[in-house]
Amino acid sequence: MNKKIKLLIIEDDNDINKLLSEMLLNEGYTVKQSYSGTEGLIYLEQEPWHIVLLDLMLPGKSGEELLGDIRKRMTVPVIIISAKEERSIKIDMLKLGADDFISKPFDIEEVLARIESNLRRYIEFSEYDNGKDIVNYKEISLNKDTREVFVNENNVILTAREFDILNLLINNPKKVFSKSNLFESVWKSEYVCDDNTITVHVSNLRNKLSKFETKYNYIQTIWGIGYKLEK
Repeated sequence: MNKKIKLLIIEDDNDINKLLSEMLLNEGYTVKQSYSGTEGLIYLEQEPWHIVLLDLMLPGKSGEELLGDIRKRMTVPVIIISAKEERSIKIDMLKLGADDFISKPFDIEEVLARIESNLRRYIEFSEYDNGKDIVNYKEISLNKDTREVFVNENNVILTAREFDILNLLINNPKKVFSKSNLFESVWKSEYVCDDNTITVHVSNLRNKLSKFETKYNYIQTIWGIGYKLEK
């Protein structure tokens, strides 16, 4: 199966790019290497990808600019791999649409685990799939097959994690999800008390849904517990 999975590496450091490429090729993935933001954008426009590994400090077009471009056009999971370790940078990238953030120097096993986690969520049918390709809730229409979301017939561009959060809530409209429950259901990994990650993704999702003259808030905060879909 791995040979069918295509990963795009956008990293200007030759040694790091080579290390990531060899690591992924050894795991059986199909890999494309890019060394600048401009080159990376060309490859992104040429064909679909399952995962993008993105550095921030790139020539031509910065990683931040490229992430913004990606999120305007596609829902492919993007994992930031950067030497920028500031907490504010990580939060900014999550707000901009990154699905994950790994600091350099990185552990190879951790990178592989993060990739596998994002792939499981992006490709496989989730455990809460009710078998319907299109689900409608008030003004929202969610297509699980194409991973498209429409509000009042306007296409809403969501990240992979934002889509899965909304999909989870819509398919369980009466359930209250704690932050740990939401994290483990969407990220498919053990909750590590990173409330900021959940908060940022839910906030981004709310903002995107509210842009199209909706009269609903959709995601209700249950203080001290978590989130649920608004009645």
